[in-house]
Amino acid sequence: MGQSEQVEDSALLAPEVNGHATPQANGHEPPPEDVLAPPPADSGEPPAHVPSRSFRTRGDFIAVALLVVVTLVAALLVWVFSDARATTSQTTSAPAPELPQVTTLPPTLAEVWRAPSGGTPSPVWLGSVVVTGDGGEVVGRDPLNGEVRWRYSRDLPLCTITAAWDKALVAYSKGTGCSEITSLNPVTGARGPQRNGDAELGTRLLSEGSHVVTTGKKFIEAYRKDDLVRSMEYGQLRAIVNPNKQPRTGCEYSSFAVTTGKVAVLERCYRDDPGDRVTILKPNPDPADTPQVISTVVLGAKNARIVAVTSNRVAVAVPGSPAKLSVFDADTGGLVADYPLDIPESDLAGDPPNGVVPITISTANVYWYTGSRTIALSLEDLSPKWTATDTIGSGSTLAGQILIPVKDGLRVLDQLTGAQIGTIPVNRQGYQGSIQSSTIGPVVLEQRGQELVALR
Repeated sequence: MGQSEQVEDSALLAPEVNGHATPQANGHEPPPEDVLAPPPADSGEPPAHVPSRSFRTRGDFIAVALLVVVTLVAALLVWVFSDARATTSQTTSAPAPELPQVTTLPPTLAEVWRAPSGGTPSPVWLGSVVVTGDGGEVVGRDPLNGEVRWRYSRDLPLCTITAAWDKALVAYSKGTGCSEITSLNPVTGARGPQRNGDAELGTRLLSEGSHVVTTGKKFIEAYRKDDLVRSMEYGQLRAIVNPNKQPRTGCEYSSFAVTTGKVAVLERCYRDDPGDRVTILKPNPDPADTPQVISTVVLGAKNARIVAVTSNRVAVAVPGSPAKLSVFDADTGGLVADYPLDIPESDLAGDPPNGVVPITISTANVYWYTGSRTIALSLEDLSPKWTATDTIGSGSTLAGQILIPVKDGLRVLDQLTGAQIGTIPVNRQGYQGSIQSSTIGPVVLEQRGQELVALR
């Protein structure tokens, strides 16, 4: 074979790739790459094509500093606008005071302490601790001397306080409503469950035993015991998830009362009804946004008010000439009886403050303060039993007797008959308004407007 042919054959066996000869064996393709072969050992050196870099340049330090500053600013903003920063809680581990037993009425009562308490529409106490509230602060006090046991305060206006179960429940105003509801341990002041809801300004918190109900002109809701999970919504919901769940919309609510398993509300749906409507609701329907109506009845009159509700009766005060107390079956809505009321027209003018009629419930009666009289109603059927005239409150019980506030003291009456036993003089230092009272041990508590006064 000639030389020229050998060169040509060599060219065919060794083609060029990128200008370099690629060896081939015996005219065959190179063996395939073993993909299962282990990777080459890491020498610890960066690949030749990746330049090594030290994070010690001036730009690196600037970047890290900026990240730290941003993180600190973000944390500061969260803290500044957080509820924790706006809350002060001073708790105690000291045991609650022991209160002496009371078996006889004291001959006299004198003021032992007083405290500002615009957040309590009536005296609030649990166990052996009195709870007062004013501004944004709630205080647990020794009932014998008023000494502070604990404090809880928010940078929010205080709406109202009530005693429910074994907790003090507090509502604060956030924006346009009294939406923040907090539970406090009455002995230690420690905060328990807390919820945000849709309670209106001016709300009252009413405890029916296992739930607390908020009052309102357009909307009411209930929260269950222990965890404050919302268990009922009724009225004009702010955010309607499922429409057509509410039985009536566009109504206004003017008065309320609660008992175990029942919430009584007086509705004014004058667009559809000729008079006021009395509705009894279950406080824990399932689901919560689907109200369960136990009974509802339309009255033949307007400007009425609910006085009280029991397990089987609801009493409604109806203005007129004369005024009357109408008692209905709470389960069916049927009228049971009408009782004439000897009270002035002014007693039923307008609506009760915050929708709640002043009442006191004892083991013997329900005591209703009309505005000029205190009427004892039977616990069995809410029928009137006796009336005390020229009173300024619904009263409280002490040593088995009912103490009804009057102008110059406390009138002591027999609970069964209403017979006057005596009068305990009280110097109220010129206060002329109505009084909601209660007793804790030997101490009589009087809510006088924006102040709570303790007598002993």
